[in-house]
Amino acid sequence: MTKAFPIPVIADLADTPAVDISAPRIARRRFLQGSAVLSGLLVAGTPIALLAPSHAWAVELSHIDQAQADALMALSRTLYPHATLPDAVYALVPKDLDGKAADPQTAALISAGVAKLDHAAGGKFASVSAEQRTAIVTANQTDPFVQLVRGQCITSLYDNDMAYAHFGYQGEAFSKGGYIFRGFDDLTWLPNPPADASPPVAA
Repeated sequence: MTKAFPIPVIADLADTPAVDISAPRIARRRFLQGSAVLSGLLVAGTPIALLAPSHAWAVELSHIDQAQADALMALSRTLYPHATLPDAVYALVPKDLDGKAADPQTAALISAGVAKLDHAAGGKFASVSAEQRTAIVTANQTDPFVQLVRGQCITSLYDNDMAYAHFGYQGEAFSKGGYIFRGFDDLTWLPNPPADASPPVAA
């Protein structure tokens, strides 16, 4: 049985027959009330696309605007670049920060931080090259806003089912008897060790 991921799907945004019309959607009226939305399509055949209920994804935001959401996406990719990790996973960073932006102080920090990055970029931070973004972030790596996003990335990007599927992580094994008989010997990205590298399994 496939596992549905907790990212709302908006079929109206995807002009593709691959969209599952039975997948959860945001009501159109509620969607239009949001401050911003991040959306896209999953690449067919990827681990996440094979598990997701639809190729279309969208995240509705309530406390940050579209320019801030785009900047947060770009900053997340700059801080933790993975060429093949879908935007659907990176969108979890602005989604989680949007929840924290319900606090006025956090909202002000995000607003000022994005404005600072845009100023350094001479326009929209999200629109400049990856090299320019890296240089800007390096120059501002101790900025409280950058530190906020960096910390959020650690949990938002890597502690979710989509990231597990993408990176091939099978989840914790303690509750399933440990790793010895569950995924310990099926690594596909490392060469097989010699037989004498491990002692025999105790009876």
